[in-house]
Amino acid sequence: MTTYHFVGIKGSGMSALALILHDMDYNVQGSDVEKRFFTQEALENRRISIFPFDKKNINENQVVIAGNAFNDDNEEIAYAREIGVPVYRYHEFLGNFIQNFTSIAVTGSHGKTSTTGLLAHVLSEAEPTSFLIGDGSGKGEKGSEYFVFEACEYRRHFLAYKPDYAIMTNIDFDHPDYFKDVDDVFSAFQDMAMLVKKGIIAYGDDPYLQKIQANVPVVFYGLDDQNDFQAANIKKETTGTTFDVYVRNTFYRTFTIPSYGLHNVLNALSVVALCHYENIPGEIIEEHLASFNGVKRRFSEKTFGSQVLIDDYAHHPTEIKATIEAAQQKYPEREVVAIFQPHTFTRTKTFLDEFAESLREADSVYLCDIFGSAREADGALKIDDLISKIPNAKLITEDAINVLAKHSKGVLLFMGAGDIQKFQQAYEQQKSVS
Repeated sequence: MTTYHFVGIKGSGMSALALILHDMDYNVQGSDVEKRFFTQEALENRRISIFPFDKKNINENQVVIAGNAFNDDNEEIAYAREIGVPVYRYHEFLGNFIQNFTSIAVTGSHGKTSTTGLLAHVLSEAEPTSFLIGDGSGKGEKGSEYFVFEACEYRRHFLAYKPDYAIMTNIDFDHPDYFKDVDDVFSAFQDMAMLVKKGIIAYGDDPYLQKIQANVPVVFYGLDDQNDFQAANIKKETTGTTFDVYVRNTFYRTFTIPSYGLHNVLNALSVVALCHYENIPGEIIEEHLASFNGVKRRFSEKTFGSQVLIDDYAHHPTEIKATIEAAQQKYPEREVVAIFQPHTFTRTKTFLDEFAESLREADSVYLCDIFGSAREADGALKIDDLISKIPNAKLITEDAINVLAKHSKGVLLFMGAGDIQKFQQAYEQQKSVS
């Protein structure tokens, strides 16, 4: 029997895909570096074997799925090619696999993971649904009608997919190590739109998405009147957010979500639009929008003494602003403290002023040193360049993390895409000991 061997199985997309194949009774194993990642727990719970890299892990009865973080000179990938074992890159394999289902790609510069998780949660209550979420979550449901998956635009990998549907949440300039500018990003999404087979659900208030051309219907959602699906009468409460939905200017239904910030209203609205398009009953949509508990590392909260600690993946100025806004909605009487670790020197340099503008929305700001990428040199950019643009911002290290204790009733937002979690862990450990 064929075994699927994942080179780089701890990656968020790779681990999710491994879980899906395992759930569908395929033989699955993988290899990776020794460092422990948050994705490991789910793999270990499914008893999926994880090995250190070694070409001895490869044999002729396998199909190798290679993570995009590893080059062709990886010893396992090279040996597999040498002995004729089929090797597929992650996005190539996924592009073939999704053709077995009614596939829904969720893509966009921001909001992909949360929207994918929300859509999977709602659809799963209506029809058998498999899903792959960028937080490392994956589930393979036997007999699935739908396959919901996160489709990343980086390096145009999403052009390997030919989905039935695509939700496009927004277009913004990001990944400056690959894309030249926002027009280059738009061109990638335009190419992707031409690959969609049944329909596109696009955020209509986005000036770039308004220009999307496709061979299938494009249904727009947003806040403006001209959208096919419009959210109106938005009520922001400390317990969540309620809004009315109008379908082509006709009242459809009122929905309540247990989440905060306008971005989450828009994520939910895109799910309403897709489900309505697929004739999912309104009462199912309403009930399960209200019961969604979120995805990993997206506004993940815990109470810590008199403080609230929030772990969030926000690593772009737009995302930071949205996360701060959500915290201010839920905790309007509390001090909001941003602890941010910039991710990659390229992104930090490109958006230096925008990062400063977003972070100034918080009451207090602490900055960790820049988390570099293996693909870049640090150059002359320093964290001090960002600190100098934010009044009263301070550098923070793991050793001096206990300074956060002075914000005794604060909401501490630990934000970043690198290893910002270690700063939160260090704070919890030091404060517990002190």
